[in-house]
Amino acid sequence: MLESLKEAGKSIGRELGRAWENLSDGWRELLTRSGEALTHFGRNKDDKNEVTTESESQLPVFPRWGLLAGEVEETDKEIVVRVEAPGIEKEDWQITIDGNKLYLSGEKRFERVTHDSTYHIMERAYGSFQRSIPLPHNVDIDRAEANYKNGVLTIHLPKIGDYKSRTVRLS
Repeated sequence: MLESLKEAGKSIGRELGRAWENLSDGWRELLTRSGEALTHFGRNKDDKNEVTTESESQLPVFPRWGLLAGEVEETDKEIVVRVEAPGIEKEDWQITIDGNKLYLSGEKRFERVTHDSTYHIMERAYGSFQRSIPLPHNVDIDRAEANYKNGVLTIHLPKIGDYKSRTVRLS
């Protein structure tokens, strides 16, 4: 009996080790591939929907972190930045370019359609946010254009100056 309990304990230990390894691998990949997309959503002090525990209200407790997944594409003439951010109103975006950094900030507001329901899953983050994206080239901020369609923010940034590669030889 004691021997079978020891074997069961070893088996459980191995399974827990495998589960922890898989979880660690998943976190490493998330941080490596989309660490910059992991964005903190802050609360506004005047937010009437601010809830810290489920018992305070029928409103769910909102996650404080969400993904603003994006991509930066470069052509000969421009840099195109696309960020997936569904549920944000066009007027709630602020786009700032400072040197070779693009700053995106805004607010994703929670709107409850019904008031007599219970949430069982709440994975979407709400609140104010800011994300910075490094740009691989100098851009002409005066000719920058942006649009927001189907939950995707697209920013076209014309490049300025020739981008040339040069090898410097030691003398």
